[in-house]
Amino acid sequence: MSVQVIVVALCFAFMGLAAFARPRTLVAPFGLTADSADSRNEIQAVYGGFGLALAAILLATLWYPQFRAGVIVAVAAALAGMAGGRVIGALRERPGRLPVVFFFVEAVGAAFLLTAL
Repeated sequence: MSVQVIVVALCFAFMGLAAFARPRTLVAPFGLTADSADSRNEIQAVYGGFGLALAAILLATLWYPQFRAGVIVAVAAALAGMAGGRVIGALRERPGRLPVVFFFVEAVGAAFLLTAL
């Protein structure tokens, strides 16, 4: 069993469930409004479906250890990609505090997950 895998999976599951339960609330801190069915659908797809899928595949490695390394590297790369995207965005814009906080969450999450290898 890997604490790192479980912790990161739970974070993705929480994000995914929150996106389905309250899509407007999830994006409001970023100054976004989900005032149309299309925008809420996008939030539910990207944050909800993707988050739950990552949580599921991470947890599946507990039962299918032959996929563990590949899944861990892929999910860590996704987190690092999100963190990198925030750096590029920060170079182009002047983001508020919250995107910077999420940069650290994503970067630390990627590194933390890689320690499970």
